[in-house]
Amino acid sequence: MENEEGFYYPHNLDFRGRAYPMHPHLNHLSSDLCLGVLEFAEGRSLGRSGLHWLKIHLANLYSGGVEKLSHDGCLAFIDNHLDEIFDSAENPINDNRWWLTAEDPFQCLAACINLSEALKSSSPYSTVSHLPIHQDGSCNGLQHYAALGRDNLEAAAVNLVAGEKPADVYSEIAVRVHNIMKRDSNKDPATNPNALLAKLLIDQVDRKLVKQTVMTSVYGVTFVGAREQIKRRLAEKGHITDDRLLFSAACYTAKVTLAALGELFQAARNIMGWLALQREGSSVDVRKQRTAFPPNFVHSLDGSHMMMTAVACRDAGLHFAGVHDSFWTHACDVEMMNQILREKFVELYSMPILENLLESFKASYPSLIFPPLPGRGNFDLREVLKSPYFFN
Repeated sequence: MENEEGFYYPHNLDFRGRAYPMHPHLNHLSSDLCLGVLEFAEGRSLGRSGLHWLKIHLANLYSGGVEKLSHDGCLAFIDNHLDEIFDSAENPINDNRWWLTAEDPFQCLAACINLSEALKSSSPYSTVSHLPIHQDGSCNGLQHYAALGRDNLEAAAVNLVAGEKPADVYSEIAVRVHNIMKRDSNKDPATNPNALLAKLLIDQVDRKLVKQTVMTSVYGVTFVGAREQIKRRLAEKGHITDDRLLFSAACYTAKVTLAALGELFQAARNIMGWLALQREGSSVDVRKQRTAFPPNFVHSLDGSHMMMTAVACRDAGLHFAGVHDSFWTHACDVEMMNQILREKFVELYSMPILENLLESFKASYPSLIFPPLPGRGNFDLREVLKSPYFFN
């Protein structure tokens, strides 16, 4: 394809409205290597705003905790590593190879090359960039539930509210798990068998241990699923080698993690429970219906948000690529895309989504009585418009 001016990605829409590129290999849903070699066919001058977002993009790709810093912290990180960035761009195979220490090394290298070109230019703001700059939702499934439930605490936990730096829901849950285990560890093992497990596990609780369970909680992860996720993380740590003890530790940690999630995301849990309404019937598997409908409904909402954003970006003259809760555009257009995606999120959740769903249930099954909608809070959706880390 090297002689082509550009190429397009036809997409399929699944039954939820989620879009997937039809080409199975080289696409923006694929690996770091694929994302590192893909670029927009049309280049656009960086401008002051574009240079700003290119630096933040590079910091996010490097990761290792840098992505949890404020925007100013990300910019300072890049400014403090310019020598490594220039070296990576000029000598990627030899010398320091700083880019290989990044969490997404090939995307990091592409950003190093683009930023090095700009900063070494006599006119950095005029440098033409083809690089897609990434903005990603913050535990996006929970963002959608927080918008449905209008709970202020839940909204703040997933960056629907402005903060000095990104809120990290995984770290928040890890802290809550640690606190529960600390309380359990002080109990009498004779009457509380979990006390010994708590003492064993209390120093092993971290963000990574709970992250997968938090991520999949909005998609209906069961206790068994959470147990297996946490068991794998504990096995990776290597502190517990006895299989029976590992199983018991995973059971206890999963129970505590789900309890911590229930504490913080009670409104989301109530909505999940309401969405898991069941209708008995000869062709309906009740268990599968209860576990499948809530996540598929939320997937339809993130698909709707992406499509609304894509259409608005096209109308505004932006180049756009997206996968569910991850959006890309040119560096110079990131601020415009950020404004659009926030406006479309507010527009989507200003609609009576759950009320419309309940009415459709009643229309489809007029002989059934449905429970009332869960109570909701008073969170002001317009706060999303002012939140810099809603997508980041």
